[in-house]
Amino acid sequence: MAGNFYSVRCGDCENEQTVFGKASTEVACAVCGTTLARPTGGKAEIEHEILETVESR
Repeated sequence: MAGNFYSVRCGDCENEQTVFGKASTEVACAVCGTTLARPTGGKAEIEHEILETVESR
């Protein structure tokens, strides 16, 4: 089963970035370096606002 990707807005700098819903490593904002998501062994814990689910292709 494939995981979803999410469009996430950084709460610190407003940057929008795509994050994999089952990220296995910590995901940092590409602009300011704030942690957007942390791995939990399954579904990642996304710590900022999820704007939308991005459809897999």
